[in-house]
Amino acid sequence: MHLELFAQRRVVIVPTGIGVGGPQLRYGRVVGARCRAAIWTTDPSGVVRFTGTARLRDVFLVWGQPFDGRRLLSFHGRVRLYRNGSRLGGDARRLRLRDGDQLVLEVGGYVPPHPSFRFPR
Repeated sequence: MHLELFAQRRVVIVPTGIGVGGPQLRYGRVVGARCRAAIWTTDPSGVVRFTGTARLRDVFLVWGQPFDGRRLLSFHGRVRLYRNGSRLGGDARRLRLRDGDQLVLEVGGYVPPHPSFRFPR
């Protein structure tokens, strides 16, 4: 799935190496690692890979960053969630991750969410 984060109308980069132990980097991309979690990133594109059943909160737990309905990383305010361009209500942390989804989280000002993402092959 692809994850985009916006705070105060600015992009927040989803970093390389979330959930990767002992990453070997080349040009800012993970090319090898000692181990990895069930959720991981290999570059700063926002593509989040996962195995099995995972929820959005799991991305932030593995990353070690705060996330709830009133906080996204170090930013405070109402957090809005969009999946494939449509606004979703409820507890965003409980959203089940699905392959191919485009997820956008926003706090602060509004940025029109992208409805899709062209995944690399």
